[in-house]
Amino acid sequence: MNQFIPNSNANRSYTVEEIQAWLVSHIAEQLNVEPDEIDVKEPLDSYGLDSVQAILLVNKAEKLLGFKLSPMLLWHYPTIALLAKRLVEELETSESEVFQI
Repeated sequence: MNQFIPNSNANRSYTVEEIQAWLVSHIAEQLNVEPDEIDVKEPLDSYGLDSVQAILLVNKAEKLLGFKLSPMLLWHYPTIALLAKRLVEELETSESEVFQI
């Protein structure tokens, strides 16, 4: 069962580690690899994540976090570690509907 229900977590706060784990899980699933094969400090493009997969990941993250994300986010924050840190910062500081890079 999927524990991430759209918009139910909009007011929930997450740690960097929780977001990293979520990202690793979903990226591993999309790429059909084991989560322990994903290094949070390696660039996502080194795993062969294509633009369609990136957009799917962004859409899932929007549902988890409860706000809009720019698909360009993955290019500005190219590792899971950087991306997770930025998402947590946005959760802590923003009340906007659209994620600003």
